[in-house]
Amino acid sequence: MSHIQHISKHLKELFFGGNWPGVNVKDCIMSITLQQANHKIEGFNTIAVLMFHINYYVEGILPVFDGGDLEIRDKYSFDAPEFTSEKQWEEYKTKVLKNADVLADKINQFDDTIINQSFVEEKYGTYYRNLNGTIEHTYYHLGQIVILKKLIEKNL
Repeated sequence: MSHIQHISKHLKELFFGGNWPGVNVKDCIMSITLQQANHKIEGFNTIAVLMFHINYYVEGILPVFDGGDLEIRDKYSFDAPEFTSEKQWEEYKTKVLKNADVLADKINQFDDTIINQSFVEEKYGTYYRNLNGTIEHTYYHLGQIVILKKLIEKNL
């Protein structure tokens, strides 16, 4: 298996399971209700905001793999919409998982020569840095979501 295929596999496992830590985005978020997602614990982001934040970067780098531009900006990464219905929340969770699946598939289409190339511009570092960073970033926020979910379940 090539390095790029390992990165793709790692991303899929993070979102869909089979990874070493034994926790994944899908299993964690699918049981989260709208009420839980929007429940605010003082000093913390809501689960809905964290899910938006994770997806902002996954969805934001997708165009690059089709030859497009990188149009996302960090300052907008927490500007989550207000989720007001269970249907809207359920559709968003499905969208998050779909975006991760599409990204992993797009990554898998490249060969290892891309790993050390600049990601869009040299200032953003390499493809490896950005893809690995996306995985690390998602694990970080997934940990927050797991903790928030447990706290919310205890208090609702």
